[in-house]
Amino acid sequence: MGKFEFVIKRSGAIVPFNEDRISNVIYRAAVSVGGRDKTRAAELAKDVIQRLEERYETGYKPSVEEIQDIIEIVLIDNGHAKVAKEFILYREEASKRRKENSKHFSKPNELIPWKKVWRSLDWAISHDLNTVESVNQRIKRGQFPHIVHESETLYETQLDTAADLIKERANELKMVMVSGPSSSGKTTTTLKLETRLNKMGMKFVALIVDNYFFDLEMHPKDEFGDYDFETPQALDLELINDHLKRLANGEEVKIPYYDFKSGKRFDNQTPLHLEENEVLLIDSLHGLYPEFSREIPTSQKFKLYLEPLLQMKLADGNYLRWTDIRLIRRMLRDSVHRAYNPEQTLLHWHYVRSSEKRTILPYSNTADYIVNTAMPYEIPIYRPKLLSSFIEWEKKYKGDPLRVDAYERASRVRKMLEAIEPVEDESSIPGDSVIREFIGGSTIDCH
Repeated sequence: MGKFEFVIKRSGAIVPFNEDRISNVIYRAAVSVGGRDKTRAAELAKDVIQRLEERYETGYKPSVEEIQDIIEIVLIDNGHAKVAKEFILYREEASKRRKENSKHFSKPNELIPWKKVWRSLDWAISHDLNTVESVNQRIKRGQFPHIVHESETLYETQLDTAADLIKERANELKMVMVSGPSSSGKTTTTLKLETRLNKMGMKFVALIVDNYFFDLEMHPKDEFGDYDFETPQALDLELINDHLKRLANGEEVKIPYYDFKSGKRFDNQTPLHLEENEVLLIDSLHGLYPEFSREIPTSQKFKLYLEPLLQMKLADGNYLRWTDIRLIRRMLRDSVHRAYNPEQTLLHWHYVRSSEKRTILPYSNTADYIVNTAMPYEIPIYRPKLLSSFIEWEKKYKGDPLRVDAYERASRVRKMLEAIEPVEDESSIPGDSVIREFIGGSTIDCH
């Protein structure tokens, strides 16, 4: 056993000291600038620990900040200036987010597409769906099928608009990118959009971005040792850019194949070539991330951004959080289609959010069009599916210093679900609804 048993987190919580976390942090910073050497990251982590032991006495509880200060010094001393710069920038961004979260600023949050939000709020008010109480009253009056119809009509109208905008640029476009954070409804939206555009005479070729993942052993991990598929650096961005550029120029490329069972990528597998009247259709978390398509001129790509921008206020005056909607969606989808325990999704979600805030949400306002994929009727149908689980998780993680995030989310979602009127009859939800992607029963092939 080393000199240190515990670490003091920024919240003041005392948690077990874990050497692997230092190695993971260094490797993640290296990956952000193109490095992939886990052995070197482990060596640098040992240097960090050695310096900690030289500086502090046995039994001392170093803070996260003290450890990160030494990581910076070790990176610089060992000639890793680019990695050190990335690590320093990450710390500064994290510090900025914490300050913004702890204060009320008059300056609007740059991560939020305000124009779309206000339009969504105006629609919700006009349909008496802007508060949990108003939704409950409509459900009690037997209007749930009407709420479904109104919500689906709004979504379909947005897709009509997106298709029209894309069609207007058909002569110059080489690719359409459907982007958005986890469980925002990209798969269903992409398929429905493609159907519309096909009827307009446009032809698409799908590019499966998952095939560009690096081998699993090269992926960075989070603080709990889980592989991180959420970061854009998990993808071979250089290869993606090379293929996109060549495809846009009319060349043939050979697409790799990623085997999720073995965690291995096999290069040069499937030939792909765009005919003169064909456009690439790309469904990806990171379609708006600048490095994803930096080689492609803006005029040749249409960027669509999705987010469930639900505007519904709780009794305490707070609006429902979009991230909580997506958390529930992902829990349901993963349990139905991927045999993934919903509790695992809850425990991993803090990491999904961390990556989103850095590499997805900041670019939402660079999209050519934004689609609000939220359905005001989805919260009532989620209550009977997951309320009991959130009650259990809230109790389980209360007081656990390693699971503060899981506890806070479980508590917040439990309150949200308890406040809404439950609906178990899903027969009025269309088979091609974006919500079917998560609850099952879809009549379109989403997988």
